[in-house]
Amino acid sequence: MNIIITGASSGIGAELVRRYKKRGHKVFEISRRSEYACDVSDFDKLREIVKEITSKHTIDMVIANAGISYPHSTDFMKFEDFKNTIDVNFISVHALLESIVPQMKKEKRGRIVLISSLAGFVASPTSLAYSASKRALNSYAEALRNQLAPFGIKVINIQPGFIETEMTAKNRFKMPFLMPLKEGVDKIEYAIAKNKKEYAFPFIFATAVKFLSILPTNIKDFVLKTWISNKN
Repeated sequence: MNIIITGASSGIGAELVRRYKKRGHKVFEISRRSEYACDVSDFDKLREIVKEITSKHTIDMVIANAGISYPHSTDFMKFEDFKNTIDVNFISVHALLESIVPQMKKEKRGRIVLISSLAGFVASPTSLAYSASKRALNSYAEALRNQLAPFGIKVINIQPGFIETEMTAKNRFKMPFLMPLKEGVDKIEYAIAKNKKEYAFPFIFATAVKFLSILPTNIKDFVLKTWISNKN
């Protein structure tokens, strides 16, 4: 397979690159420290890179993994930080797919993998932009999945909890059900192999978060406020 992976220089992305290359697949790595060096929030450069790749290669799978998160805080975020989070975690996905989707539609096949988060189900007051970006990504995945289904293209939305990466290492609170990197990537690979439309994990944490998301607003707010109090 020919595979494009963003956020490829560390964490989940780097581990996915290592595994797919080991199996003999051609992997195009896009990140600030990869062969195709690019901050995905530089939309013009990202689009240019992907256009260059797709002009020479037919892409079988793309994994939109790039993501950032600022330290959890109840302070109101600076506009620049908020915009950067939304740009990297959400808007860059559409820029990434601009040249890939038409190619896949022409081929009538392909897989688009979006790495979202359990944070997309319940908006944490301490990660305003991150939660918003992942909730938007969940909606995007649902719309895209149904838009592209007639063309035989699979859209896979993966929603992990906490996984040991450089990003989560910045957190200064106890992360429930924190998973080792390799275990987390095992789950991601499983979801991809099975063409899961949506795959949230770990199971117990995901179930609790989904349950919280459907509770009445007053109850949900009480739980979130209690959680913040315990973190401070």
